[in-house]
Amino acid sequence: MKEIIEARLRALRAMMKEAHIDATVIPQTDPHHSEYIADHWQVRRWLSGFTGSAGSLVLTADKALLWTDSRYFLQAAQQLEGTGIALMKEGLPDTPSINEHLASSLSQGAVVGIDGNLFSISETAEMRSDLEKHHISLDTHFDVIDRIWSDRPELPDAPVFIHEVKYSGEEASSKITKILEASGQHGATSILVSALDEIAWILNIRSRDVKCNPVATAFLYLSPLGSTLFIKEEKLSADLVQYLADNGVKTAPYTTLHTFLASLPESATVLIEAPRTSQAVLDTLGSRAIAGASPVPMLKAIKNEVQIAGIRSAMEHDGAALVAAFMEIERMLSDGEKLTELAVSEILTRFRSRQPHYFDESFETIAGYGPHGAIVHYSATEESSSTVEPHGLLLIDSGAQYFTGTTDITRTICVGTPTEEERRDFTLVMKGHIALGTAIFPEGTCGIQLDALARQFLWKEGLSYLHGTGHGVGHFLNVHEGPQSIRLNYMPAPLTPGMLTSNEPGLYRTGVHGIRCENLVLTVQAFTTEFGNFYRFETMTLFPFDRSLFDTSLMTTEEISWVNGYHAMVYDRLLPLLDNDQAAWLREKTLPL
Repeated sequence: MKEIIEARLRALRAMMKEAHIDATVIPQTDPHHSEYIADHWQVRRWLSGFTGSAGSLVLTADKALLWTDSRYFLQAAQQLEGTGIALMKEGLPDTPSINEHLASSLSQGAVVGIDGNLFSISETAEMRSDLEKHHISLDTHFDVIDRIWSDRPELPDAPVFIHEVKYSGEEASSKITKILEASGQHGATSILVSALDEIAWILNIRSRDVKCNPVATAFLYLSPLGSTLFIKEEKLSADLVQYLADNGVKTAPYTTLHTFLASLPESATVLIEAPRTSQAVLDTLGSRAIAGASPVPMLKAIKNEVQIAGIRSAMEHDGAALVAAFMEIERMLSDGEKLTELAVSEILTRFRSRQPHYFDESFETIAGYGPHGAIVHYSATEESSSTVEPHGLLLIDSGAQYFTGTTDITRTICVGTPTEEERRDFTLVMKGHIALGTAIFPEGTCGIQLDALARQFLWKEGLSYLHGTGHGVGHFLNVHEGPQSIRLNYMPAPLTPGMLTSNEPGLYRTGVHGIRCENLVLTVQAFTTEFGNFYRFETMTLFPFDRSLFDTSLMTTEEISWVNGYHAMVYDRLLPLLDNDQAAWLREKTLPL
């Protein structure tokens, strides 16, 4: 693999030399600024060999550097070994940003080349500003990958289907009306939507263009004078085309977006969101663009009553599937059968796929045994897949897409007799999980104001974790969505009733074990006083935590009561979906601490 990566980098450097480019940046994204992307856009992966979902490659005439965040430090170090690409650990105090590195390492008069389709307007403006201070220019038209990636996958062509209103709870036409009304408050007569999950939500359509994310590759232009979906038209059946027309939306080829935008009259005003729209779109629109906050993320994040009912149903069926799956895992270990990390993933998918309304995984299962559990976004391969032994910890982070909702759950289980350190670490993580899950907070509270609740018990012991504590979750959509999150850095979206968010503190000891405890929680009304509205979280995920890992000597009476109450709820909600053996297994797993 080393020789292949070196050859690809040489080819790109030749293109740089030909175009008089001194450095280029290859991000892990697509023109829709997606977190998870179709194979056609896996340029950084193809060039570097690193398969993580976040990170950027920087290439100069003599250096290759890859920036990624803490979730992927261990994985990136392993996958980059021998390639000549150096790992830059993003977010650490001694690691410069990409812009800082370029500014300090390039000479005055140098040119940085990027593909403007893959950088947002905000990213491009920041990069240009940082570089110009050092008399370095930015070329946003450096798109040469097709010339060196001869067997590049085509744009995805999976069929599109309708996500029925009985699941979505609102007609597409109603959503379009709300979006255009809100866009008008910015002085815009129309809006361009680039994000694939937003397009899927607005139009109540789904597809399989991106693994685990049921979205279709498209752009959507909304206007009172007529709306257009830019998409590979062979993906659409006649019925789907008619459905779109009934909602005031016509179709055009995906590749004609820029031609269409360039043909708009100079008087047109198009709302675009600078952090989520590519620089190439701004270059085409020019003065017709109005940068502002899109109304779509908040509208999408607040689930309606139909969606919430669907999520509850999805959680019950997911929990029932997990009971069967974990019983099978326990049986194999008890019988001495070989159980690998990849086998754990297969077992989970097998039992989930038997549930009503199942569609797909919501992300690739993370099954990390022992030291692999400390790799936050570990992905087992045939080469790396460990065999689970009858001792130590097994971290399982998994989820599913159901027509009724999206699930995401992490459980850490002991596959033998837990050590004192394992129980202590697990209990500290769970104390933070409980503290966040039981929080009551006033209207207007953002995730950064709650994040420390989940970390406090670890911090007191000199322990921590680097990833966020909570992310938004879509409804039969992307498992990661905004605008809300619970993390140390500021994200302005307030936690609002109807939002589904994860609660997942963790602790990772490199080379030893990883622990993460994750439920999904729904923001709901708690009460109202003379000081305003107060909110709380309703826990939606339904599956027990490993009772053997709790050290009750470290827990308060209230924390023990929460665990017992949660387990009682899990048993009561899942019982109607279980057979007698499964019910007996779950009864044992939910006994009071």
